[in-house]
Amino acid sequence: MAESFWSLIPPLLAIIMVLWTRRVLLSLGVGIIASALFTANFHIADSLYRMFDAFKGVFIEEGGLNTWNIYIIFFILLLGVITSFVGMMGGTRAFGDFMIRRVKTRKGAQIMTMLLGIALFIDDYFNSLTVGQVARPVTDKHRISRAKLAYIVDSTAAPVCVVAPVSSWGAYIIGLIGLVFSTHHIADYSALGAFLLMIPMNFYVWAALGVVLIIAIRQVDFGPMKKHELHAMKTGEVSSPDAKTSIKTDSGPTSSLGKITDLIIPILILFIATIGFIYWTGVQALGEEEKSLINIFGEADVSEALLYGGITAIIATFLFFFRHLRQGELTGRHFMNGWKRGIKSMMPAVAILIFAWTISDLIDQLGTGIYLAELVKNANMSFSWLPFIIFILAGLIAFSTGTSWGAFALLLPIAGQIAAATNIEHILPMLAAVLAGAVFGDHCSPISDTTILSATGSSCHHIDHVMTQLPYAIAAAAIAGAGYLALGFTESVIVGLIVVLAGLTIFYVSLRKPVRQHS
Repeated sequence: MAESFWSLIPPLLAIIMVLWTRRVLLSLGVGIIASALFTANFHIADSLYRMFDAFKGVFIEEGGLNTWNIYIIFFILLLGVITSFVGMMGGTRAFGDFMIRRVKTRKGAQIMTMLLGIALFIDDYFNSLTVGQVARPVTDKHRISRAKLAYIVDSTAAPVCVVAPVSSWGAYIIGLIGLVFSTHHIADYSALGAFLLMIPMNFYVWAALGVVLIIAIRQVDFGPMKKHELHAMKTGEVSSPDAKTSIKTDSGPTSSLGKITDLIIPILILFIATIGFIYWTGVQALGEEEKSLINIFGEADVSEALLYGGITAIIATFLFFFRHLRQGELTGRHFMNGWKRGIKSMMPAVAILIFAWTISDLIDQLGTGIYLAELVKNANMSFSWLPFIIFILAGLIAFSTGTSWGAFALLLPIAGQIAAATNIEHILPMLAAVLAGAVFGDHCSPISDTTILSATGSSCHHIDHVMTQLPYAIAAAAIAGAGYLALGFTESVIVGLIVVLAGLTIFYVSLRKPVRQHS
């Protein structure tokens, strides 16, 4: 059943169940069982072994620890502890009070969150988990729903990282582009030069950012997001009352001596330390090789850097906590409770992430992406349709598998093969369509790690985030798809960008102002 039509059923089953039941772990569990059964051709013993092996693979890889996953889990837990202590010290409240005096409207709070997400482009995991934590006090004060916060965070994580050459994403993609070029003996561009030329061709990035900005400026929502926003504005409850489970953010007793530095400095140290450790791990991995910035980021171990950055930030957080301890505002008991609350707050996200990694492993064994890719590869279409078709295909693969990086690795070489077989001059638009489509699919997928982490960082119920974001992501994808059709038929990137701009203009004009405005 691998690499056939049947390979589509397990991931689709998991996704449909997630959206239908809103019970994430149950749905992912059913998807894991179905994937194992299909992979093992319904041999029960073999299916059980494959499930266990996939689960074990989250923690153990090739006889050693799977440090990437383990470090990411530890970083999530550390961030939960940092958030708990910052709240307990009054830093969150002080930052909210400080920003509320300067960001005076809901529009300003949303644009501030968007700009913060664009600024933290180094890594999508870091972005997803950090931006929500920093922006949340301000968005809460302006009665912006957690679903809207999670949407803005998610829309400025992967979509920004995929066009940032100095980022973990950029380095990974440049490496894959170099492999494609060497395979087809392309010497007209360097891998980095090609990546830079492809930035304006990544239409989904510009469409997604445009939709976020328009929604913030117009202060108009549609679909499930409208319900969440209206509820937040009317009641002040920023989390959905219908959510069966949510991430608890209560930090317990709050110090009356809290200052804005109790939040800003730990987060700033987290950011600086993480970048520093990304650089350090990249330099260590290169050894005697050429140490250009792109090479350093390409070889860096981002998960290790996140862990070390988290440890550095939590030490700094504890130093601030001791100030409150000396002044009698907090006690040793608060210290222990801060650890417990922080870790407990992140456990739902960790559980979902482990299940998502497990099902992704099994779906990879099923060859779902390979099957979809082969369909287009064997279709022999003209270039006029190819950018659009590849964009949609990459979106389907990333949506079904929950990983844009997997879609990159699978489809970039295939797009290169198709270009080589038709017209090699079209290779850059084809590769750009892969990047855009994979980010779109990853952006929408309920089993994507960045979707899970964006909800986690924003303290939003996972399915609330998926359901409210989906219509906005589809709107951006429709605009980007129109751009790729224009690019395919005119062979002009400029025309494609004009169509995207026109689509965003139509989207702006078509949104109706609400009857009642809230500032």
